[in-house]
Amino acid sequence: MRFGPPEPRPLTPEDIDAIMRPPGRVQTLRSMAGAAGDALDPVVDLTKPYVDGIDQLPRDGRFLLVGNHTQFGTETLLIPYYVRRELGRWIRPLADRGFGQMRGPAGDLLAAMGAVVGHPDTARELMEHDETVLVFPGGGREIPKFKGEQYQLRWDGRSGFARVAIAHDYPIIPVGLVGGDDVYQPITDRDSTWGRLSASFGERFGGRSDMAMPLVRGVGPTLIPRPQRMYLRFGTPIATTKPSRARAATWEQQVKGATQEALEQILTDLQELRADDPFRNLNPLTWRAAVQQT
Repeated sequence: MRFGPPEPRPLTPEDIDAIMRPPGRVQTLRSMAGAAGDALDPVVDLTKPYVDGIDQLPRDGRFLLVGNHTQFGTETLLIPYYVRRELGRWIRPLADRGFGQMRGPAGDLLAAMGAVVGHPDTARELMEHDETVLVFPGGGREIPKFKGEQYQLRWDGRSGFARVAIAHDYPIIPVGLVGGDDVYQPITDRDSTWGRLSASFGERFGGRSDMAMPLVRGVGPTLIPRPQRMYLRFGTPIATTKPSRARAATWEQQVKGATQEALEQILTDLQELRADDPFRNLNPLTWRAAVQQT
């Protein structure tokens, strides 16, 4: 027997109304989250995240951000934070269905942050309302990292984000984050005994063998997070307007391929930049020597 969340269903008018006009409790939480984000500005600035390319974002907010997931999840906070800081807009993350369908206080908090279930119907509705949308094509399976898998994209051929962006003439902004995969160090391989056992448990109790969890360590042998500076780059916008003679399926794959290639290059470049950064481990003695945007 398989256990797991139900498959996403098409949106109903009630769903659409809740997405675009959330209930009062969610709006209250959003106001509180905005105030908390503003109050955290000095704390964020103290850790000096390296951020560049944000000046390339279309000022109208009508674009699709395509990012990479890390095991610490810092990108889910920093990307919305800096877009809001730059443009004054809340972005709408398309969440993995296991997170997007949460109920109760946790679901309200996700909704307050703008998150909705990652489904084509949802993306279309958001784009029809000119919302700023964020998607991680790797989904939740890109979060757990075994040895040697840091900063690798696990899209497994997914190209739906390109299809919906093309349909709405939405430019794509690849956005990469480095640092989140180094807070914890994986100590097991995916094909190890533990990796296979974890995949088996995921398949049996969650319906997903791709959510195997590695064994990790933080500071020394503990699970205390390792201090890491975060490096975030917003790439050059990728146009999605289909040439008149191009076949739809071919153009979709070209857009998906261009996005993946651009994001992989961003991750490579940021890792190289980090290698020469004396502040990469947040050592306060090297704060003033931190690598800056040129």
